[in-house]
Amino acid sequence: MALTFEVDPAFDPALRDGITTLWADVTNAGGAVGFLPPVTPDEIRPELVKHLSGMVEGRTRLVVGRDEDGVVAATAFLTHNTHRLMRHWIGLYTVMVHPRHQGKGHGHALMAAAADAARAIDGIDAIRLTCRGGTGADRFYASCGYKEVGRVPDAIRVAEDDYRDDVIMLLPLFR
Repeated sequence: MALTFEVDPAFDPALRDGITTLWADVTNAGGAVGFLPPVTPDEIRPELVKHLSGMVEGRTRLVVGRDEDGVVAATAFLTHNTHRLMRHWIGLYTVMVHPRHQGKGHGHALMAAAADAARAIDGIDAIRLTCRGGTGADRFYASCGYKEVGRVPDAIRVAEDDYRDDVIMLLPLFR
């Protein structure tokens, strides 16, 4: 069962709730998407509002994947770089596939859909993302063509005695 991907879908309460639920489910399953478990949708909603503000302002684009029942099963946010000398690359954030859909190739399909969306934007030459070290996410992104271009040791504190690297990865789109 493939997911169906859409870029910049019409945003309504069902989509908002679907993304919020996805985000909570991914976090609570151990996903490294900006929160630590346990988390509730109410705790996630303010962060989603920040993403939505970027969408309204035209700075952020949403790639959403839905399963055969139309349920939100995957997301990725593309955010334009506002620095005048760095507008040729776009950031990829909050990449998520619901735990019940993982291991089926949907993560690779989501990353391909995000790359296609970025390629369609005039002037974008690359996608940059960061991920939490020690999770295996860097290996997944490498399997999607991303290269590690930097690492900030111990930049992320997930517990009082548990620090993780912030891994910076880049995907050139046209080279």
